[in-house]
Amino acid sequence: MKSVPLKAFPRTQKRRGQVKQLRSTGRVPATIYGRQAAPQNLEINAREISDLIHEHVSENLLVDLSVENDARAKRLALVQEIQHHPIDGKVLHVDFHEVAENEKVTVHVPVETVGEAAGVKNSGGVLEHVLYKLKVRCLPKDLPEQIVVDVTALEIGKTIHIGEITVPAGVEILGDKKIPVVSVAAPRAEEEVAPTAEAKAAGDVEMTKEKKEEGEEGEAKAGEKAPAAKGEAKAEKGAEKKAEAKPEAKAEKKK
Repeated sequence: MKSVPLKAFPRTQKRRGQVKQLRSTGRVPATIYGRQAAPQNLEINAREISDLIHEHVSENLLVDLSVENDARAKRLALVQEIQHHPIDGKVLHVDFHEVAENEKVTVHVPVETVGEAAGVKNSGGVLEHVLYKLKVRCLPKDLPEQIVVDVTALEIGKTIHIGEITVPAGVEILGDKKIPVVSVAAPRAEEEVAPTAEAKAAGDVEMTKEKKEEGEEGEAKAGEKAPAAKGEAKAEKGAEKKAEAKPEAKAEKKK
């Protein structure tokens, strides 16, 4: 990976209100860590860091950081972490990790697939991307922005594992070589999907019915008059029957 120049300035603002005011001026707070020097608070131009991110395929950036009034003209550093605003995506904070040209670094690199898998194209399979990042170790200059995996020849039921991925010279992928990265799964048959949908629909109806019954019981408890109303209804019904029976009895006596 080729390093890109980036200008930085020492930062004294640390409190939340001060940092917020800093962002309003077009600057982004940053921090640089490393074994060669103590951590240092910095600020960088918001537009410059945003342009760098958009010009690269990933946020794995190697920069030649020049800090104003620093004893060293340039400091080689990797962008370790970038915090973005959850809504507008603007850069809120950047962490740099200072590295040495002759020391290997360990970094998570994104995995990108290219091509259309044969199992998807010819048999209607489903491409399953299992790992989206791989941990690699290499010198800073050999660090790839991303690892590209060609899935064109991948048939249904086949998998590409870590050990089968080709990487540039000087780059080592860490981890179990048998871990799957990309695979193609067989499509689900329509007859398997239909009963599931029917079962789900039936379940929905049953749940609706139960909720309705629960609601009716709840209303009865809230009023506490439903049982009495039932008793009154029975009493009224019995009274009506007695009322009907008495005139008949009187009529028989007269006869």
